[in-house]
Amino acid sequence: MRREIMGLLVLVSAASPLRAQQATLNARMAQAIIAGCAAHAAAKKQSHAIAVVDVGGHLVAALRMDGNGSGIFDFSLAKAEAVAAWGFPTAQMEQAVKETPGFANAPHVVTVAGGVPIWSADGRIRIGAVGASGEEPLDDAACAEAGIAAAGLKSRRAR
Repeated sequence: MRREIMGLLVLVSAASPLRAQQATLNARMAQAIIAGCAAHAAAKKQSHAIAVVDVGGHLVAALRMDGNGSGIFDFSLAKAEAVAAWGFPTAQMEQAVKETPGFANAPHVVTVAGGVPIWSADGRIRIGAVGASGEEPLDDAACAEAGIAAAGLKSRRAR
């Protein structure tokens, strides 16, 4: 019995690092998201500031494309942090503010599109968020989604 428990513990501990790797946003993934978003923007002759954060809202990678000031970058980071905090796109926060008394005054609420969650490749685990700013809000969101897709990740939870 004791040997079976030890064997089970070994199997569980051996599997845990693999699961952690799949469920963690790393610098390589974040840079791929930035590159995908920047390519999308360049193709449309747009310029965005892009921030990629982990689920804790910590910056992993960022790019301020030519033509954007520091305030635009700060806004992209605020969008990413909002999504990391709440778990859903900033485009949906405007409706949430209307439906939930007090939500507008909660920390990390941004009611402008451009903040998008990052889900693992299988769409089961939320691993971070992207914030894009510098163009029209729907273009910011499209840029963030293009970056996520280019990295082989999902912008929505799998159903």
